[in-house]
Formats: sequence, structure tokens, C-alpha cells
Amino acid sequence: MSGKVFERKLNKKLERYFPGSVSVKVEDDCIRVSGQLTNWEDIIKACRMCVSKDKRLHVVNDIKLMDTNIRGMRIPKETSKELEGMKPDVLIIGGGISGASITRELSKWNLNILLVDKEADLAMQASGRNDGEVHPGVDLNKGSLKQHYVVQGNQIFDKVCKELNVPFKRRGQYVGFKQRYLLPLLAAYAWQKKHICGVTDTRIIGREELRKREPELNDEFAFALYNSSAGCVCPYGLTIAYAENAVQNGAKVSLNTAVLGMDVKDDQIVSVTTNKGILYPKLVINAAGTFAEDVAAMAKDRFYSIHPRKGTNSILDKKAAHLVKSIASIKMISRNKLHTKGGGILRTVHENLLVGPNAIETYEKENFATESKSIKEVFNKQKLIAKGLSERDIITYFTGVRAATFEEDFIIEKGRKTKNLIHCAGIQSPGLTTAPVVALDIEKMVIKELSKKELVTKNKKFNPIRKGIPVLREMSSEERTKMIQNNPDYGIIICRCEEISKGEIIDVLNSPISVPTVDGIKKRIRPGMGRCQGGFCMPLISQIISEHENISIQEVKKSSSDAYITLGDTKGGTTC
Repeated sequence: MSGKVFERKLNKKLERYFPGSVSVKVEDDCIRVSGQLTNWEDIIKACRMCVSKDKRLHVVNDIKLMDTNIRGMRIPKETSKELEGMKPDVLIIGGGISGASITRELSKWNLNILLVDKEADLAMQASGRNDGEVHPGVDLNKGSLKQHYVVQGNQIFDKVCKELNVPFKRRGQYVGFKQRYLLPLLAAYAWQKKHICGVTDTRIIGREELRKREPELNDEFAFALYNSSAGCVCPYGLTIAYAENAVQNGAKVSLNTAVLGMDVKDDQIVSVTTNKGILYPKLVINAAGTFAEDVAAMAKDRFYSIHPRKGTNSILDKKAAHLVKSIASIKMISRNKLHTKGGGILRTVHENLLVGPNAIETYEKENFATESKSIKEVFNKQKLIAKGLSERDIITYFTGVRAATFEEDFIIEKGRKTKNLIHCAGIQSPGLTTAPVVALDIEKMVIKELSKKELVTKNKKFNPIRKGIPVLREMSSEERTKMIQNNPDYGIIICRCEEISKGEIIDVLNSPISVPTVDGIKKRIRPGMGRCQGGFCMPLISQIISEHENISIQEVKKSSSDAYITLGDTKGGTTC
């Protein structure tokens, strides 16, 4: 079908649903939808109606949401000239799992590499706000980039996590079905996934075997689809480990650094303006998550759109961990069109249960608010998996925002108009699973591109092994005694819930990417992640940061520069 015929067909369809409000134009290898509507759900609907089977054509959303002032990207308050005039060979925008893994793989080469992120720490958005599942790929259709990368990504997780000293557990995944009549259909589905899609561990587990393995799951399950390769990892822990290993191998990371604009001439990015100065990179990688579309627009290479999708997870106390030993979900046949795997219950690598997420379309790219309605909806659904699930075991919850394209697939390709640009966009689930392999592919793209103009040589000093912070609670008594004898700080327990010592906290403050905030330490070694949620240890951690960084206790922040914990002294001189 020619572009004009396709365009007429789409306009006819849009006119039927949104008369006089929305139109479409197929140009520059994209489907540009424009007009104005009064609610976001209609905008999503209109854009989805325009999705093409031609994988090169992406939908660009130019529909105005009427009577709504959409908030722009939050940027750091601080400004400086710290990066002024820098000329990195590769500038990576975005400190999530994509940006961090790409930075590490590129550090295998003698290149000047700079990763920037506008947040005060790595993995502050989608990469730090997901369930950490390493997917087997059983629910993806052949032909998508997601499916192309997911099996390979899953297979190399053991190697990557071993190199980076990150805990990884292959829990296995069960998708439960109550409808026995679906068994022949699911058997055929499992055969297809195993023999055609390459998900070789896919098989059907009968009711009795399921009961033996997971006795607390709903006893109405007639059978389950099982994949032993499914696993879990701490998503922000892996992101930080990737970035730390990159820094150990010569890359640079600049946090609190927002990209504000670009100068593009002759289809090349000449300079990139940040709040810390103007940079002159040879090549730019766009791994900016929900803001990838905005970065693409700055680079004059916008050919896709991101429509943010919120999801809320609850974290349960470890005492509820007996309910699910693995990763479990229920298949709701009627929910197939919601563009979500449907969430489930996941036993994390740290032995908590994680329940969720749901999927809610939103126009706000940084709306991390958690609503009680979402928690109730998630629980009502996931109780169908394990009836013993209780809201009383929730110790905290969080909301993440996925960076979905309207095609619901990744965009990993060179810039279409702007030549020294590579997009790593539309990365939503299973983006954590695919990141190690996507990073290897982008490494090849970068080296090929840079090699056109100069010789790029291997970094002979590259060391893939990262040594993490010692974890005292996992050591034997003899090992702990030896650690304490060498450094008495390891004998001072600061977080009783997670058994974290003062020595481990100081190790974090001396790590390759030190983030001296309460949350920065929490993300790296878990103080404050137990039942009390920092009620006892936060003041002690603040004091340790204050002493180590030689700053006042009022200057210690929870996460970012404007996340105050204390504001001043109360009567009698006690800080409040």
C-alpha cells in the first residue's frame, strides 16, 4: 500500500471516531498524527489506530491535549561550567540500565566516554522502579525487537551478574490457568514458543506438580505454563554495578546533568548544551527513557513518540515470602489488549515479595505518585494467584513510568536524519533482560561509526570484574569476626532490619560513583529497606554522611539537592 493510500485510509478511520479533530500525514518515514482532543485516553486511542505493520513507520503524536498544561522535564537547580568545552568521543544521555550497560561495554575501547543523567543518582526512573524480573521471553511474538533480544539477554545474565558481583537468582516463572479446557491450546502455544521462538524451557506443569512446588498458590489452578529460566535481579543494583565497572575502566559519569539543547548542522550534532556547560561530542547515544522523544527532537531526529505508562508495585515484608517461592501470575484472557504482561507476584533477590504492577496511561512522564486505588486494584487481582496475600504485609510501595512507543517495541537504530546519533528508545519491559545484549549491539554500532573517521583500538586494561561492597549478613561468623578485627566499623550495626554495618556504609561513600545521600546508600546496600523503613537507622546514616563528607547534618539530603531531611535547630539546639 502506497503512503498516500495508507494516509487516506487512516484519515477516513480517524474522521469516523474523531470528526474534525484529528488528522494524519505520512511523511519522512513516520506517521504524524495531529489535531486536538480533550482527554489523554482519546489521544492514545487515535495514535494506536494509526500504527502500521511496516516496522520502519513509527507514530509521532502531535495531538494537543486541550485545557491541560503538561509539565516539562524536571531539571537540576544547580548550574556550573564543570563540563564546559569537553569533547567526548561518545556522550550517553540517560543513566538507566540502557545507558549504564552501553557505557560499560564501550569502556572496552580506548574512547573518551561520558554518561550524563539529570538525576542525583543512577536508575532513578524506570530502571529503579520495576520488579527486576529477568524474563524468559515466553509472552513475546516473533518478529519484534523485544523478542529478538530477550532470549539472548536472559542467557547471558549469569555471566554478567557474576562479573559485576550482582546477586541473580533463577526463580522460575509460573503462569496459572484455571480453565482446564485451555490445556490443548496452551500445549500448542508452549510447543510454538519452544521450537519456533527459541524459548526452549517452556513447558506445561500439571496441577499436582504445581501444588508440590508452590503449595500456597491458588488451588483452583488446573495447570501452569512454566519457564525455569525466569529470574530476578535488583534492577538499580545492576545499573549501578554496570556504571561503576565502566568508571573503573576509564569512563566518566556526571550526575545532576541535564541536556537542555543541541546545535545541529549539516545533519550532525555539533554541540550539546547542559546545565554544566556546552559539550562537543563526536557521537551521541539517546538512552533518555521517557524523554528519549524530547532528546530526539533536540537532535532534529524525532520519528517516534513515547506515551508514558504508570505502574505501581507493593513490597511485602519478608515474613510473607513463603507465599511464593518463584515468579507467579495468572492469565486473564480478557486483558490481552492492555499492552501489559499483567503483573504478578515476584520473590525478589532479597527475599521480599513484590506485588504488581498495573498499567495506567498518563501524559506525565515523571508522575511517580502512588495512589491507594492502584494498590487495591493490584491486590484484588494478585490475590487470585495466592489467596494468603494481605495488604497488612506491605512495608512500602513505588510507582514507575514505562517509556512505551505506540508500536510497543524498542527503537534501536542510528539517527535517520542526524548521522552522529544512535537511539536506544522505547525501552520498557523486558528492557532489563535485554539490556546486556542491546548494549553489545550498540557497542558494535558505535565502533563501526567512529572507525569511519579514525582508528579505534581496544582498551587492553579493561577489567570486566567489579568487586562489590562486602555483605556482612551473608558471611560466616568467622568471616565477620575477621572483618571486624581488621576494621571495627564493621562491628557497628546501623540498620537492624537488614543488618547493615557502619563499615559497609563508609565503603559505599568511598565507592567509584559515590552518591552521599540517604537514598544513595539505601539503593546500594539496603539500610532502611526493612520493616521499619529507616525509622531507626536514617538519623544514624545521616550522621555518618555528615562526618564523612564534612558537612552539617542539615546539608545531608534524602535523595536530590532539594530533598531535605532536616531544616534547622529546634529549641535546645536539637536538629529537627
